[in-house]
Amino acid sequence: MAQHTPARTRICPDCDGFPAVAIDTGTLLDDGTRATLLITCRRCHGTGTTSTTPVPAQVTQREHA
Repeated sequence: MAQHTPARTRICPDCDGFPAVAIDTGTLLDDGTRATLLITCRRCHGTGTTSTTPVPAQVTQREHA
C-alpha cells in the first residue's frame, strides 16, 4: 500500500513548532487553581511556522475574582 508523504512545513526555528506555552506563576487562586500566563513565540507570533503572513494565535483570558 502506498504511503503519502506529508507536505513540508517550515517550522519556526525559535519555538521548534511549539508556539504557545503556559507558565505557572506560583500564585494559588481562591478557587484552588493556579494562575498561569499564556506566552506566544515572538518570531512566529503563535503560529509555529515561518510564513510570510503570520497570524497571531487566539488568546483567551480568564478573569478571577
